[in-house]
Amino acid sequence: MLKSEHSNSSKLLIGAVLIIIGVLFLLRSFYILPFEVSHIIFSWRFILFIIGVIMLVQSDNKILGIMFTAIGGILLFPKIFPDIEIDGKLIWGLIIISLGIYIIFRSSGSKFHSKLDGSTGKLNRDYIDDVAIFGGGEKVISSSSFKGGNITAIFGGSEIDLSSCKLAEGNNVLNITAIFGGSTIIVPRDWNVLLNVTPLFGGFSNKIRREPTFVVDQSRTLIIKGVAIFGGGEVKSYY
Repeated sequence: MLKSEHSNSSKLLIGAVLIIIGVLFLLRSFYILPFEVSHIIFSWRFILFIIGVIMLVQSDNKILGIMFTAIGGILLFPKIFPDIEIDGKLIWGLIIISLGIYIIFRSSGSKFHSKLDGSTGKLNRDYIDDVAIFGGGEKVISSSSFKGGNITAIFGGSEIDLSSCKLAEGNNVLNITAIFGGSTIIVPRDWNVLLNVTPLFGGFSNKIRREPTFVVDQSRTLIIKGVAIFGGGEVKSYY
């Protein structure tokens, strides 16, 4: 029931955003929307602000949502109040510093500790906390009781190989935040995977291939939830 309610709320949000965008385009095409307002709304600054708001509503990654909303608001400020000038270098400095603080906060405050197995090159961990900003890479995870975690991809991406993991019993949540980036997650074929990712000009797909007679372990479930904004990803298996 909760999953159905969350799915419906996600669809309502996406539908509302698309309707508003469509109405604004119509108003602009008929020259009903004032130029000053149109110049603000149809800008990447406003898009950044809206991304932050959507993340605050739909994603568990509230810290990143607050950062995007704040940065978008700061960038919009001189556009709304043209008499007030803000140095562009100062703004970009704040953006870069904010991303740096976010990465440090996630790494130092995270409970997702791991150790490297020298013989296999695999990371032994039950949780994952992967952040790919303006870059990315590949990670092979090994766990006898994988319980989920967080994956963040902003203007970057990563490939997370969970094929050597065993899923913990019950529901295990993996939060995805994909903004102008994406992630590929590789899982064993017998995992029961449920997708609950809210897409906005993006998407996240399930490409696990199984025969119709293949038996899936229903006692263990990986729930992939989050947002995909101008980005996305996929979950798949090797065979």
